[in-house]
Amino acid sequence: MRLVSTQELLSLQLRVIASLVLRETRATFGTSPFGYVWAIITPTVGVGLLVFLFSIIGRQPPFGSSLALFFATGILTLQFFSELSNKLMTVFDANRALLTYPIIKDVDTLIARAVLVAATYVVIMVVFYTALIALNLAPLPAHPEHVILAFLAAFLLGMGFGTLNAVIASLWDTWTQIEKILTRPLFFVSGIFYVPSQLPPQAREVLQWNPVLHLVEWFRHGFYPNYNSTLLDVWYPVGVGAGMLVVGLAGERLFRQARY
Repeated sequence: MRLVSTQELLSLQLRVIASLVLRETRATFGTSPFGYVWAIITPTVGVGLLVFLFSIIGRQPPFGSSLALFFATGILTLQFFSELSNKLMTVFDANRALLTYPIIKDVDTLIARAVLVAATYVVIMVVFYTALIALNLAPLPAHPEHVILAFLAAFLLGMGFGTLNAVIASLWDTWTQIEKILTRPLFFVSGIFYVPSQLPPQAREVLQWNPVLHLVEWFRHGFYPNYNSTLLDVWYPVGVGAGMLVVGLAGERLFRQARY
């Protein structure tokens, strides 16, 4: 009997995940290209509407000269994190039939859905920020390496939180509603409409516990040449995301039998 090499196992695993990504793409966006285009248009329209409303009331950007760029670095970052955590929460129930095949593992479905969401937001952010630059509403990123690192950190935090959500939701159906209530304040405490460093010390002490706020600050540090945040700790969202991912994966393995 021939032993299967590590390279062959890795190749098989990558093919399984690639097939799952294609399946998730069709299930999420349909067979029409317009489904994927709509996923790009939706957040763009949302940011554009906020910019339009604040422009009407004469709102000036809290930092820099572009209201659109300031809001985009906040809203798109929060949307990326939220989309990851929400989409992963239902992954086990949505793929229950597929998990009857021995070759497909629970973690494969998590990775496939996370990859699809991340790829979608890569396109969304590239298109949106490129449009802002082309319209002279934003400069080129001052520190592009930090923009990339902030995106990867957001992916890690979203996947960690989403994996933990998926395990809890698979054992407790009510968690999907509770999680929405618990995360709703993120829209107001993640620095989307203001510069956190300019808040009173008491407010900063509370807000600094929010890892999403650090991601928003990290993105802005990447775009603006002189955005000096007093709250930014790049290792905090990375540590929280990694910790949640480890706990989530351990919980998935521990409670695997209880889900079926």
